[in-house]
Amino acid sequence: MSSNSPQAIDNPVSLNNELIVEALGVHKVYHTGQVSVPALRGVDLSVWRGEMVAIMGPSGSGKTTLLNCLSGLDTADQGHIAIEGVSLSEMTDQERTAYRARRMGFIFQFYNLLPVLSAVENVELPLLVSGVRPGEARKQALESLAVVGLAPRAHHRPAELSGGERQRTTIARALVNRPVLVWADEPTGDLDSETANEIMDVLLNLNREQRLTFILVTHDQAVGDRCQRIVRMRDGLVESEQPVTVQER
Repeated sequence: MSSNSPQAIDNPVSLNNELIVEALGVHKVYHTGQVSVPALRGVDLSVWRGEMVAIMGPSGSGKTTLLNCLSGLDTADQGHIAIEGVSLSEMTDQERTAYRARRMGFIFQFYNLLPVLSAVENVELPLLVSGVRPGEARKQALESLAVVGLAPRAHHRPAELSGGERQRTTIARALVNRPVLVWADEPTGDLDSETANEIMDVLLNLNREQRLTFILVTHDQAVGDRCQRIVRMRDGLVESEQPVTVQER
């Protein structure tokens, strides 16, 4: 680990909790024809349970690639990645898929909601796919929508919801399987500043009240400033890390 590793940062979360994400020497190269593009060039990163971490950096710095490799959506070419102490490389593709469905949630910039389904139907869909009984799936979906303050809009389709309401729906969908870890890729990127702030309020409340771990990729400094720690990337490497003070949040 470099001197910029989380162990070197005075982080109150890290002092009392176990690692939920550990990455050591992670490399990823994309091949397009005869051209090879190194996206990650030996990334080390540790995240403790209950942390809210922002990954920031210019376009092409490797932020989304890192999120995809850490979450098991993509496979690293080299290095060690463990989630809750379990190595991703030791899982089969099927085991990684099942693990994501049970233990992780995902929030994306452009919602990825099915337009023909209502909010509650979008939220319950992952549970139905994983074999949860329809009645129980509906119950959990309504509870998840209530957590993000969207219960009154449960039966509206995405086209009938505002941008903020659509993003709250995606957050509810990410929470419906009661994950321990949520990954968010530009969760406020398609929102105006006021709505983005409201969405961050929702995420912060979930982090504080449920000790839910969040790892966010963002270009927005205002979003980064509301997390507990900012990890800055450049050219496929972690360039620096800094804690965010309570006053700044």
